[in-house]
Amino acid sequence: MAPQKKRGTVSPTLLAFGRRLRRLREAKGWTQDSLARRANNGQGVTPQYIGAVENGRTRCTREFAATMDKELDAGGDLLSLYDDLVKDSAFPVWFDWHLVEPEADEIDAYSLSVVHGLFQTPAYAAALLRGNTDAVEARMRRQDIFTKKKPPGFSLLLDEGVLHRPAGSREVMREQLEHLAAVPPEQAAIQIVPLSAEHDGNSGSFNIATMEDRTQIAYVESGARGLTMSEPEDLATLSRTMKELRSLALPVSMSKDLILRTVKEKWST
Repeated sequence: MAPQKKRGTVSPTLLAFGRRLRRLREAKGWTQDSLARRANNGQGVTPQYIGAVENGRTRCTREFAATMDKELDAGGDLLSLYDDLVKDSAFPVWFDWHLVEPEADEIDAYSLSVVHGLFQTPAYAAALLRGNTDAVEARMRRQDIFTKKKPPGFSLLLDEGVLHRPAGSREVMREQLEHLAAVPPEQAAIQIVPLSAEHDGNSGSFNIATMEDRTQIAYVESGARGLTMSEPEDLATLSRTMKELRSLALPVSMSKDLILRTVKEKWST
């Protein structure tokens, strides 16, 4: 199920920046040609360059981002996003999914081995990240997307094995599962996929983000690193797997009952 990232695939990192640039330009009612004339403190660039930046096909300079931020009255937001793309050292250099999550309109996720990062408690994350404080704090900051004025619609399918796989102490596991059970349905629909070796989800965890313009980007985890991808055939494969997993998952209410029953039977002292 886990397809490889193809050469030439647009970087989700650059795509996130480009989408923000395009929305700011369109809010002004400007064409790419009009914006191009204002770039680089009036020296200008070609409209084709603006198009390449907006479509995530090229990485612009910080000077370009600073000029665009000023011309588009972005109040520093565009420049901050640029700095996040190139300077956020709390994440591995290959991890750009944290830049896609805040831009997503909807996220569908499947977690096979551990609780999804956006729903981890600090103690659980610390156990997984072996006490790396910077990495734990970075993971917790990702959860800020749920405090946005318009957070993404989130659907999480969680393999039942996650409820039984220890991370840290019994207290850590109890806190983590109780936290999962307490997630309000308006924040995320959490469903448990019963243990089975007979579905394609056993190949690994993955996420599918649907953006505001209805395009999709996926993130697939592997033993070495995560892979971001936007190729149609990759997305089609993951969508089929997600559909299969959803058909096997328990309803939200039954999933919550199972989580709390597991807390009582396995993780309570």
